[in-house]
Amino acid sequence: MVTTVGSDFLQDRVLGLPEKTPDELLLKRAKNGEQAAFLELYERHRGPVFRFAYRLLGTVELAEDITHDCFVSLIRKPENFRAERGSLRTYLFAAARNLALKHFRGSIREASLDELEVEPDTGAEQPLRRVLNQELSLLVREAVLALPPLQRESLVLFEYEGLSLNEIAQITDSDVGAIKGRLFRARERLKTILRPYLDVNQELNHSREIVTLRGA
Repeated sequence: MVTTVGSDFLQDRVLGLPEKTPDELLLKRAKNGEQAAFLELYERHRGPVFRFAYRLLGTVELAEDITHDCFVSLIRKPENFRAERGSLRTYLFAAARNLALKHFRGSIREASLDELEVEPDTGAEQPLRRVLNQELSLLVREAVLALPPLQRESLVLFEYEGLSLNEIAQITDSDVGAIKGRLFRARERLKTILRPYLDVNQELNHSREIVTLRGA
């Protein structure tokens, strides 16, 4: 059962689990009932899994549900993870992906701009440039959400999460050639969707390459 991370977590950290303890060892300890080990895994991987789910589905609520279910499944059936097949991170991404695909099959939901998170204001830019940057960020996110699910997941895993083509192929149960094709089609579609905006804002287009999405 997933426990909310709070003051108990700080106490567990005082008890001392090495920060670089391998995932496999932490999972083994968690399977034996060691709460601190599970909380360490949760802290280590919750963020990437949540970001992946959010960028696939476009809503915080669904992303939280999927993240929660991934960790519940992990603690209930830790034997399903096999280290020889890949890292725990890729295993959790695959679990999140499967849950997201169930959502896509059940009901297709289009995210509105109101549901998309605006980048924090650093105060370092001129007002007009800041507004344009925020607008571009929102447009990129909406464009990513408009991609077909298979293209979207490949793009998110490659551009945002920095996974290799082999890792993405493992997560999606595809071959590397298929992943390359999906990435190419996703990038071309994004360029088509966003070209009118970028043509008007040459300064932004020059400073932010559209197929490099980690900053958006």
